[in-house]
Amino acid sequence: MPGVKAVAARAGLPLAACLLLAGCAGGQASPGDADNRFIGGDGTAQTIAAADRKAVGPVEGTTLDGEPLKLADYRGKVVVVNFWASWCAPCRGEAPTLQKLSDEHKPRGVEFVGVNFKDARDQALAMERTFKITYPSLFDADGRLMLSFREVPPNAVPSTLIFDRQGRVAVRIIGATTYSTLNPLITRIAAER
Repeated sequence: MPGVKAVAARAGLPLAACLLLAGCAGGQASPGDADNRFIGGDGTAQTIAAADRKAVGPVEGTTLDGEPLKLADYRGKVVVVNFWASWCAPCRGEAPTLQKLSDEHKPRGVEFVGVNFKDARDQALAMERTFKITYPSLFDADGRLMLSFREVPPNAVPSTLIFDRQGRVAVRIIGATTYSTLNPLITRIAAER
């Protein structure tokens, strides 16, 4: 029969796992736990056939700069939506790539929009200044805006969705992305008519 210490140790393992997962969902960032809330993804891209694409619920809110933004206003354009947070190291790693792709594809009618998830506004704005991000980001401090994406959930921070010109999700990338992954996907969806 196992001793009390052995049972407590085994019971503590699931409890520790639950606490770790709860920490990944995150709250406001604090200096001591900044990267403990990262939810990992492997950067795998899922391309969705046109016949299987779904629209998401109404996505609207206020940007980090305090301006109103509705994703529906971008209908007719390809839109790349990136979910990020200043406390997320992979988000910081992919930020220069996203800005470069935004600059390159904007003349072709492609727009980028960020969704800043469970973050502190000042820290998010500081990250945008650091990486010279010029596209707008919706501020989703409490995570409610993320619920609008339940039809095709991002499932990780960072994640990236590419919307086609009809406002439907055409590509989902779970985890950090790279130029060599994202660029051809944007080009392919932008070429659709």
